[in-house]
This record gives sequence, C-alpha cells and structure tokens, in this order.
Amino acid sequence: MCINKTIFKEYDIRGTYPNEINDETAYLIGLGYGSYLQEKLDCKCCVVGRDNRLSSKNLSANLIRGITDSGCNVLNYGLITTPMHYLTRHLNNTYGIMVTASHNPKDDNGFKFSFDKLANARGQMIYDFRDYVLNGKFLNGLGKVTVKDIKQEYLAYMQKNIAMGPKKVKAVIDLGNGATTCIAKEIHSLFHNLDITYICDENDGTFPNHHPDPAVIENMQMLRNKVIEEKADIGIAYDGDGDRIGIISEKGDYIPADKFMIIMVRDLLPKINNKTILYDVKCTKALEDEIIKLQGTPYCYRTGTSYTEAKTKELNLEFGGEFSGHIFFNDRDYALGSGIYAGLRILEILSQCDKTVSELLEGITNYYSTPEIKIKTTNEEKFKIVDQVKEYVKSKNYTFNDIDGIRVNFDQGWALVRASNTGPNLTVRFEATTEEYLKELQDEFMDVLNKYV
Repeated sequence: MCINKTIFKEYDIRGTYPNEINDETAYLIGLGYGSYLQEKLDCKCCVVGRDNRLSSKNLSANLIRGITDSGCNVLNYGLITTPMHYLTRHLNNTYGIMVTASHNPKDDNGFKFSFDKLANARGQMIYDFRDYVLNGKFLNGLGKVTVKDIKQEYLAYMQKNIAMGPKKVKAVIDLGNGATTCIAKEIHSLFHNLDITYICDENDGTFPNHHPDPAVIENMQMLRNKVIEEKADIGIAYDGDGDRIGIISEKGDYIPADKFMIIMVRDLLPKINNKTILYDVKCTKALEDEIIKLQGTPYCYRTGTSYTEAKTKELNLEFGGEFSGHIFFNDRDYALGSGIYAGLRILEILSQCDKTVSELLEGITNYYSTPEIKIKTTNEEKFKIVDQVKEYVKSKNYTFNDIDGIRVNFDQGWALVRASNTGPNLTVRFEATTEEYLKELQDEFMDVLNKYV
C-alpha cells in the first residue's frame, strides 16, 4: 500500500501535494474512512467538503470515490469553508471529512475528519485510523453520491445569531484568497450597518497576495496598511479554510487572538451562566487575570482546535479559544469554530458601543511577551527534548503545567516549551512583567534548549 504514515498528525492528515498526498492517497483514505465508519460506528453516510486549493478538487473526487467503493454514501457539499462543513455534519447528524490544509502553504493539502459529534478526530483517534488504513482490510460496496448545498442554512445561522446595534462600523476584511471568498460577502451583506472594504477577495488557491495565516504578523501587513488608508474602525482576516481570525485595530496595531479573547470575555462574562473560560497554554496571563477580575474561572488547556472544540462542548462551556485564532462561541446556538462568525461578534460589539478596538482593551494587565518562536528539530526528537526540559524544570523545583509540553509559571512571568503537533518543530513562548525579566527567562530556557537541539 502506497501511503506515507507520517501524514497522520495529531489533529488531521496533512502533507505536501503530490509527494506526500496525492490522488491515490485520497482514494485510500476514502476507502478507509468509509469502511471505518461502517465497521466501527455503524454509519452508512457521511458529508464531504473541500477548500479552494488547486489540488482539492481532484483529491475530493478521489476521496469520494474511495468512500463510495466501501459502500458508504456521501453527501457532497463541494467548495465550502471548514466551518460550513461543521454545520453540514451538525444538520445531517453524521460524521464527515473536509479536504483542506487550513493555513499551510499552497502546495500542502490534507483531511480534517470526525469520528464523534464533539469535534474533529484528534490524538489517538487519528493514530487508530492510521493503523486501520495501513492494515488495508477494507469493505466493498456501491455507495451513492448526493450533491448538496449548505449556503442558505449557513446564511440563516449567521443572521439568527448576530444582533447588530445602531452604530455604523467601517471595516476592512482580508479574505486571503481562501475558501471564505465563496460566502463572506453574502454573509456581511445581511447586516446593513457594515461598511466593508475587501482585500484579497478573489478565489485563488495559489494565495498570490500573502500566506493565509492571520496568526503571523507579517501576513497582516496588507490589512494593516488598508485599515490606516481607509481610516477604518477595524481590520479582520481569515485563514485559508475560514476557521481562524486575525484582528487589526483602528490604529493599525496587530491584536493577538488572546487579546481578542479579552474583548470577548469582557462582553460575555456578565451575560453567561457558565463562567468557566477555556484558553490554551500559549495565551497571555492577562487573559487569566481578566477572567478572574470578572468573577470567571480560567481553564488553561492544551493547544489544538480539535481539543479546544471538544473540551468546550464536553464541559458545556459558553466560550473558548486559542492563541492561533480558533475561537468557539457556544452561548447562542450550536458552536461553530468560524472566523467569519468570530469577526461578526466583534463587529456586533463595536456597533453597540462608542468605543474603539483599542479602547476595548484599556486597563488590561501589561505584560511583555515574545511571539511564538519555532525551533526546527525532527518529529522523532521534539518530544524527547520536551521531556529533557521537563527534567530540568523538576530539578529546579519550578512550578509547571504539563497539559501540553511544559508551561513553567513564575511570579513575574512564564515560559512555554512544547512539541508542535503539525510539524518537526518546537514552539516556544515567553512572557513577563518587565522586559528585563522577559530576557532573563528567555535566556535561561534558550540556553537549556541549545543543549538538546
């Protein structure tokens, strides 16, 4: 069987097209997915969608061919965003698979898929499926394909769950030439007090203007420039498949997702019943401080959208998110991890008050932090290195959280060292109350890492 086992990651299947993932791979994944659903979950029908990458159309066709050759039926929704795919799973009360590599480079592709009703497959679920596929014992059958459209239901979901105020809001929105080009303008046209200028709004899976990852400041420069030029109230960007958000303030400042979450927490906590707020280990302590200040309960959890969504739903939390820009609202209707919906929620806040984005962040605890630092290593070594750092931390009697790598907590700051779940990297981040202590923390842990990397 010609399939590379390393494409099975912690959150999904992902690799370079056509070297690691190709049409044959897609067919085998489909054959395995359809067989697995029938054998393990007694499910004979699933939903399929795809993003707008150049390879996605062929991969989707071969994936569907594999699924139906196993005897499983397919509801094919064609070109959609990943959040639209989530809604197709919810409305059909079934499992599904989305052809996408999210925010990865244009030559990558992959599959996000589900085996439960909480979230995408994650961790051991994926590795069990990998072993099942590599075993090669699939079912045979004649499944049928039904072509479907989710657009009207998705538009209705957005309109039902957003209540704009009287103030007109001027926004610049960067679609990143990704899958959101298929729906974003129609969604925003539902709300008449929005004055929107779009950039990178052509459907182009080569992503000609910039890499579609709004968690990286460099990718936000076009948006920043346009916000300043237009004198807009806010800039909003989405990633390639539409499940993440990035924000630029009216001043042109990049607002990291954890700061965006502070704005949301300030708006939500007085209104919601379950006041536990979930965030991942990369997030600023200012978010924890704000949750406590508003009589909420902070819940620091592991990184990964599948884990974030699953835990948010499992605990029936009304809000959760992570530093990469995946945000889950569960306070009004079915929780969708949608960049467009998250953007509408901050536009809603701006339309209901007289504050700017910058003013909505006034009064938070001031910390100095590094961006997320990626250190190249190998998939084999990255977990070993984290274990070695953990031993060092134990030897120093430091306080730490090891839910995902090692987050070492000090009175004046914290240090994070974790193994990336999407590539051969360590991801490292530091935060402190002063610039001097930030440098001290960074120097200490980078020295430790340099011994092992």
